[in-house]
Amino acid sequence: MQTQALMGNLKTLHRSGLGTPILLVVMLSMMVLPLPPVALDVLFTFNIAIALMVILVVLYTHRPLDFAVFPTVLLVATLLRLSLNVASTRVVLLEGHNGTDAAGKVIQAFGEFVVGGNYAVGLIVFAIITIINFVVVTKGAGRISEVSARFTLDAMPGKQMAVDADLNSGLVTQDQARARREEIASEADFYGSMDGASKFVRGDAIAGILILVINVVGGLAIGMAQHDLTFSQASHNYALLTIGDGLVAQIPSLVLSTAAAIIVTRVAAAKDMGQQISDQLFNSPKALAVTALIIGTLGLVPGMPNFVFLMLALIFGVGAWLIYSKQQKNTAEAEQEEEVATQEASEADLSWEEVAQVDTVGLEVGYRLIPLLDKDQGGQLMARIKGVRRKLSQELGFLVPAVHIRDNLELAPGAYRITLMGVPVGEAEVYPDRELAINPGQVYGELKGVQTRDPAFGLDAVWINSSQRDEAQALGYTVVDTSTVIATHLSHLLQQHAHELLGYEEVQQLLELLSRNSPKLVEDLVPKLIPLGALLKVLQNLLWEGVPIRDMRTIAETLAEHGRESQNPDTLTAAVRRALSRQIFQQINGMHDELKVITLDPQLEQILQQTIQGAQEGGMGMEPGIVDRLMTDMKEMAQKQEMTGESAVLLVSPTLRALLSRLLRSALPSLNVISYDEVPDSKQILVTGNVGRQLEQAG
Repeated sequence: MQTQALMGNLKTLHRSGLGTPILLVVMLSMMVLPLPPVALDVLFTFNIAIALMVILVVLYTHRPLDFAVFPTVLLVATLLRLSLNVASTRVVLLEGHNGTDAAGKVIQAFGEFVVGGNYAVGLIVFAIITIINFVVVTKGAGRISEVSARFTLDAMPGKQMAVDADLNSGLVTQDQARARREEIASEADFYGSMDGASKFVRGDAIAGILILVINVVGGLAIGMAQHDLTFSQASHNYALLTIGDGLVAQIPSLVLSTAAAIIVTRVAAAKDMGQQISDQLFNSPKALAVTALIIGTLGLVPGMPNFVFLMLALIFGVGAWLIYSKQQKNTAEAEQEEEVATQEASEADLSWEEVAQVDTVGLEVGYRLIPLLDKDQGGQLMARIKGVRRKLSQELGFLVPAVHIRDNLELAPGAYRITLMGVPVGEAEVYPDRELAINPGQVYGELKGVQTRDPAFGLDAVWINSSQRDEAQALGYTVVDTSTVIATHLSHLLQQHAHELLGYEEVQQLLELLSRNSPKLVEDLVPKLIPLGALLKVLQNLLWEGVPIRDMRTIAETLAEHGRESQNPDTLTAAVRRALSRQIFQQINGMHDELKVITLDPQLEQILQQTIQGAQEGGMGMEPGIVDRLMTDMKEMAQKQEMTGESAVLLVSPTLRALLSRLLRSALPSLNVISYDEVPDSKQILVTGNVGRQLEQAG
C-alpha cells in the first residue's frame, strides 16, 4: 500500500509539472544543508544508476532525436554530481578524522576496495580516469557536437527546400511536410544544445580535479591542526576519503561523457547501436579470416602467450566461416526469390499503376532558379505563385489546380518551363540576380543591360542590375524582379488556358458549393435536365472566351430554363451569355454607359449567313479570300481601337457570334465578339468602324 501511495504521489507531481523544479531545489539544497552518510550512500548509488540508465538508453536509441532531452539530462546529472561533491566534501572535512567510513559506505568502498586501500594507487587511478574523461572523451564529443551543429545549420535551407519541393510535387501531405520541417529544426536545436552541454561535462571534469586537491590539502590541515592527527593518519584517512569521493563522482561522469560521445556520433537508422555494430563490423568474413590468420601466426611464435592467441584465432576463424556460410545461403535464397519474382513479373499483365500521371500545371526550373523557391534564402516565387492561384481562382470562379514545381537539369541554368497536362506551353530564360525593366510603350531613354522581351506579353525589355532600378523607373520603365516575371508569365498562360484547367472534378465541386444555397436547383439541373458533360462544355466555352464563371447561380438557372429545349453546348452557351450580359458588358467597358464597337457590313453579314446555312446543309465553307481579308481588316481596326485606350469589340448578329469568335480569337485574343442581344437595354453603343465594304469584291 505504501508503494502504491508513493507511485501515486510521483504521478501527481509529474502531471502537475512540479517534479523537475522540486528535484532542482533539492539538488541546490544539498550544497547548503548537511547530509548524513546514509543519505550520501543513497544519492551516490542513485547517481551511478542514472548514468548507467542513460548510456543504455543511448545504446538502444535508433536516432539521436529519439532522445532529444539528452542535453537537459546531461546538465541535470552534472548538477546532481556537483551537489553531491559539495555535500560529501563537507562530511569528509568535518568527520574524516573518525575513519574512512565517516562519509558513508559507498565512498569507503571506492576508497578501500576499488583501489586496494592504497591512496597512492588511488591518486593514479583517479588521474587516469580524469585524463581519459577530460582529454579524450569529453574533448572529442565536444568537437563532434560543434561540427555537427555547424553542418546541420548549413544543411537546413537545402533540407527545407527539399521538403517544399516534395510538397509541391505532391509526394507528401501538408501534415507530413510540417512534421519534416519540425524534425529538421529539432535536429539543429539538438546538436546546438549538445555543443553547449558538452562544455558542462568538461567543466565538471575540471571541477573534480580541483575538489580533489582542495579535499586533500584541507583534510591534512584540519586533521593535523584541529584533531591532532599525525601526518600519516591524516594522509590515510583524508586521502582515501577524497579518492573514494572523486572516483564515485568521476566514474558516472565518464559514463555520461561516453554516452554523449556515442549519441553525437550515431547515424540515424532503424536499428540500435548493437545491431548496427553487429551488421557492419562483423559483416565481412574476409576481415575476420585475415584477423584470425594474423593472430594465429603470432600464437605460433615462441615466447608469446600461445594459448590465448591460438584460442582467439580459432574463435575469429569459426566466426568468419559461419558468416560466410550464412551469406552464401542468403545469396542463394535471394537469387531464387529474384528468379521467382522475375518469372511472376513476366507472366503478370501490366497494371494501371504503371501508367504515369501527368501534372495539370507544372513549372520546371533550372538549377540557378532553385534559390527563388527557398523562403529562407529570400526567395519569393512560392509566395507569388500562391498569390497567382488565389487571384485567378477569385477572378475565374473555380479553384485553379496546384502548380507542381520541380528542377530540370536539361534546362539552361536560368531557364524555366511551364507545362499544361505535361505539354510545354511557355518557357523563357531569366537572370535571378537581375531585374527586368519593361518598356510599356513610351520611355525617355535607353538602359544598359541584356536586351530581351517580356515572356508574358512580348514587350521590349532589358535585364538590369538592381542598382539601376531608380534610373529605369525615372525613364518610364516598369521594373519587376525575377519572381514576378515568372509569376506573371504563369498567370498569363493560366488565363489563356483556363478552359483546359476546368474538368469534371472541378465542375462537381462547383455544384456542391452551389447546392449549399440552392439545393433544389442543383438537384433538378444535373443530371435530370442536362448531363454533367454538357455543363462542363458550356463552362469551358465561357472560359475560352474570357467570361468568368463566378455567377454559378445565374448560369445554372439559365441552363435549367433552356435545357429542356436543347442539349447543344453552343446553343446553351449563347443563352448563358445573354443571361450574363451585364457581367460581360462591365468586364469589357467598366462602368461606362456607352460602348464603342466595330460592326460588319450588312452584305458581308448576308454572305456569312449564307455560308453558315450552306455548311449546315452540307455545302462548301467560307472562301479563303474572304477569311484572309476579314482577318486583316479586323486586325487593323482592333489595333486602332486599342491605341485609343478602348477595348476592341466586334458587334454581330447572334447567329454569327460563335463562328466569328472561333475564327478571330486565335489571331486576335484581345478581341471581344458580342451579339446584339448581349448588350443590356440600359447601355448605348457607338459604331467606330465597319468591316466588309472592301470584301464585297473578294466575295
